[in-house]
Amino acid sequence: MGLLDGLMGNASEVSVSSVEKDLRDILVQGEQVEHAFKLIRDIFVFSNKRLILIDKQGVTGKKTSYHSIPYRNITHFSVETAGTFDLDAELVIWVSSSTAPIVKEFRKDKNIYEVQKALATYVL
Repeated sequence: MGLLDGLMGNASEVSVSSVEKDLRDILVQGEQVEHAFKLIRDIFVFSNKRLILIDKQGVTGKKTSYHSIPYRNITHFSVETAGTFDLDAELVIWVSSSTAPIVKEFRKDKNIYEVQKALATYVL
């Protein structure tokens, strides 16, 4: 179901150990991955120090962007659930000193709550 969820735009939880292995060159000493969620090819990684947004780019996905956001820099966030005719749910994160928020779309609103709950755990 994880692959189907990913293709449909739903976030699914990813194995912490596999993400930690993939990020061994990115994580600093003492940093541990605590939660990870995959959304198609993008991954939300919640470590004990920061939020890392991984964006796989291109056809092969070899080009990868790692966006690190210290939790203290997240000023606020919002979740907009899907409606009857609007099937997309949306997570919006505002980061201090950034003019535009980070926006991620989900196809169903059910799994967006898990990502929001993890974000709230680290930011609040």
